[in-house]
Amino acid sequence: MKTLLTITPILAFSCGVAFCGPASAADADLPEAESWSLHGQFTLVEQYHPSFTSPYRGANSLDPGARGNETMDATLYAGVRLWPGMEFYANPEIDQGFGLSNTLGVAGFPSAEAYKVGESEPYIRLDRAFFRQTFNLGGEVQPLEAAANQLGGSRTADNIVITAGKFSVTDIFDANTYAHDPRKDFLNWTVVDSGAFDYAADAWGYSYGAAAEWTQSWWTLRAGLFDLSRKPNDKALVRGFGQYELVVEAEERHQLMGRDGKVKVLVFQNHANMGSYGDALRVAALTGGTPDTGDVRRYATRAGFALNAEQQMGDDWGLFLRASANDGSKEAYEFTDVNKSVSIGASVTGASWGRDKDAAGLAGVVNMLNADARDYLAAGGLGILVGDGRLSYSSERILEAYYSAALWTGINLTLDYQFVANPAYNRDRGPANVLGIRFHAEI
Repeated sequence: MKTLLTITPILAFSCGVAFCGPASAADADLPEAESWSLHGQFTLVEQYHPSFTSPYRGANSLDPGARGNETMDATLYAGVRLWPGMEFYANPEIDQGFGLSNTLGVAGFPSAEAYKVGESEPYIRLDRAFFRQTFNLGGEVQPLEAAANQLGGSRTADNIVITAGKFSVTDIFDANTYAHDPRKDFLNWTVVDSGAFDYAADAWGYSYGAAAEWTQSWWTLRAGLFDLSRKPNDKALVRGFGQYELVVEAEERHQLMGRDGKVKVLVFQNHANMGSYGDALRVAALTGGTPDTGDVRRYATRAGFALNAEQQMGDDWGLFLRASANDGSKEAYEFTDVNKSVSIGASVTGASWGRDKDAAGLAGVVNMLNADARDYLAAGGLGILVGDGRLSYSSERILEAYYSAALWTGINLTLDYQFVANPAYNRDRGPANVLGIRFHAEI
């Protein structure tokens, strides 16, 4: 599921806000306060895997034959300053294409540019439409560079920012400098996001809600409330928080050996009609059928946590780590079929070999299921992304490497490779080797 980090603008149209009176030397170093802006992006991802071992397959299996699929999206980022401190943003997007096997068969799916719904013809959606209010609380005045979904200007180091409307939970929560933007860095779902963070989202990855961020000195505290889907992995959201997610994240910023680093701890709780794996198995045992969590859904809660750390190690490289876990007794609701996940990796720019705008990364991730989820899948049950009809369980292990080359200002071409051992937690199938190429342009 795709997420958005702030995109450095390449071509932008803006109108500055006029100021009266003399400007200080410090003010002269700050970006001009924009009153409106337009930015855009285009991304094309093609992925392919050769055939792999598969003695059997189920409804949610990765196709064992050689297969390739592509996805395309083009986004407009429009922003306007309504009054000092208040901004509005809208992001219409054109999408087309399919993930491998229609985005099924791997819990740590290989492309976060692939949605859970695919179309052969391009279609347009309004992905984001949200308000952002900033309250300055004092401290050093810091620049805000003009970018997608960020008007140029400034704000104080201590501040409160409130975001409300339609956007992605991961626009604000679980961000990481080195692994969070599938249009620029890693592609795998459980590398760019914490695998067990079952964040509120429709089938395209967006939700209605509100979030508040309070920043003071070396720390930030975030909290949010978001609508969940009407049923797991659904296109439609429940409006008015009839089913909802609460999420809280604390961020600590530090320096280690003179290098910047961050540590974040996130907790979430989902409140919705969801099925217990144990209940589904008991009903299936009585009826002689296949277990289905959809038959036993009732209003319940499901909680989890995520640890997210990043550390700059040199002028042009850094490390990251994510670890997450959730309640494995109930079905995954929004993101993917992961109960525990650990990912670690490194990212480096090309400065050391004379290619400042290039970037490369290497990451490994291990995804796991709890006992109830294993038993459910072994009995033929289907999850959000996985379900081979039976299961010889092993943790899902993924290695991803990429190299992004700057072809021109604002245009990058990326080669990506992923090795997926035990896809969908099944040691009987695979391994799968996924080759990818990504074209990305900012305009």
